Amino acid sequence: MPWDSAGLFCGDLPTAPVPEHGTILVAGATGYVGGRLVPELLARGYTVRAMVRGDAAAYEKRWPAVEIVEGDALKAESMRGVFDGVHAAYYLIHSLLLGTKRFVAADIEAAANFRRAAERQHVGRIIYLGGLGDVRTTLSCHLQSRMQIAEELQRGVIPVTILRAAIIIGSGSASYEIVANLVRSLRVIPIPPWGRTSCQPIGIRDVIKYLVGVLELGETAGKVYDIGGPDVLTYEHILRTQADLVGKRIWFPRVPFASIRLYSYVASLSVPVPSPIIRSLLEGSRNEVICLNEDIRTVLPFSTVSLRESLVRALSREEQDRIHTRWSDAYPPAFELALKLRDMLGPPQYSTGYSILSEKNASTLFRSVCEIGGKKGWVHSTILWRLRGMIDRLLLGIGSHRGRRDHTRLQINDVVDFWRVEDLIPDELLLLRAEMKLPGKAWLEFGIEEHGIEAHDQVRRLSVRAYFYTTSLCGRIYWYVFHPFHVFLFRGLIRRIESRA
Repeated sequence: MPWDSAGLFCGDLPTAPVPEHGTILVAGATGYVGGRLVPELLARGYTVRAMVRGDAAAYEKRWPAVEIVEGDALKAESMRGVFDGVHAAYYLIHSLLLGTKRFVAADIEAAANFRRAAERQHVGRIIYLGGLGDVRTTLSCHLQSRMQIAEELQRGVIPVTILRAAIIIGSGSASYEIVANLVRSLRVIPIPPWGRTSCQPIGIRDVIKYLVGVLELGETAGKVYDIGGPDVLTYEHILRTQADLVGKRIWFPRVPFASIRLYSYVASLSVPVPSPIIRSLLEGSRNEVICLNEDIRTVLPFSTVSLRESLVRALSREEQDRIHTRWSDAYPPAFELALKLRDMLGPPQYSTGYSILSEKNASTLFRSVCEIGGKKGWVHSTILWRLRGMIDRLLLGIGSHRGRRDHTRLQINDVVDFWRVEDLIPDELLLLRAEMKLPGKAWLEFGIEEHGIEAHDQVRRLSVRAYFYTTSLCGRIYWYVFHPFHVFLFRGLIRRIESRA
């Protein structure tokens, strides 16, 4: 049954839904692939349970038909009850952002905890989306990690279906945003030797089809399949195809030097993806990532989408402002910026704010608040906000290039430049948590409230307030040095938001 609420279609799958088998668990539902798999499973009639590390209430609002359970694969005790009544479990958890040995070990530990918890509840099967690569060659740290996770899941008695994919192309994917923004920002793109390595990209909709298809075919249990699109080409070819699609004339000189660390840093200055993620992806480009067997095409015979069509569809989603999930949707485990304002021990040490009265209704004001950042800018002193993002990117932070998933609407966990939506109450509150490099932790809160009983709902107070928590002398100096700028920024920002409403 084709559907369009998330832009994906499984209508041409040669399989039929089997919802009678029982509950389907999706671990990693808050990520890029998981966030698109969940609504597809729902559309095919499955009972879906999503495992999230926190903020269950926020995801209940996003997916009211999904059972949300809190569990952290790094904390075995937190997964008690997660697998009750589960027939099959998708494992879509991985830490792309943090590629150190410590986090590789944490990824493997998480997979082991997940497998043991599933075994205790006699889960029927596990489905894992891993990385494509020839195990006979020396693989990158990232690809090795994906292989080791697959091996760890296979150590138990539960049959594991493993799908191995190369780079995934789709609106909001890290690979697509790197390609699209390099082409958009640069006139010259040097091509190092590894830029001429062969790869077999796959469109996000085909990834979802394969994930759903293997669930619906019992004979795929315990099997390993390589999945890819119809095109085998080089990374240079991918860039050239994108440039051709957008009508951009770019020079692609071939160069002998191949420092991935340098390339990832320079590229991060022009694209919305941080240097560590770019580096992880580029390290994988040293290896050919092509399908070594075509078994999946026999098991699930459907026409996969070409690279060019995948790029066109991603461009179309951007233009329609309909990017449903994005690489930045989920944190890797133990990411320190995930600490929330309500979890602080005591109130933040410093705060400042500004407010004005408005006769406009709450929904109009809130809609104006929710349009800040991204391509539309910050309505006041946008150049200063972007300068702060540029400084952050130079310091290997995330900067402001991430923009927004949707330029008119927000939901909890969305990214807004170097902020993330921590809390949102329609027509009342928007709380953003800072993700830029800071000598402390910061939040920005927008509020709308009725002003005075005598106003009879005709006057509202629109406010903005910054909170800052630090334990260092450097943090205190930072606060007092930038406090005058905050006053200037917030006063102008709140007035412009109100006038634009």
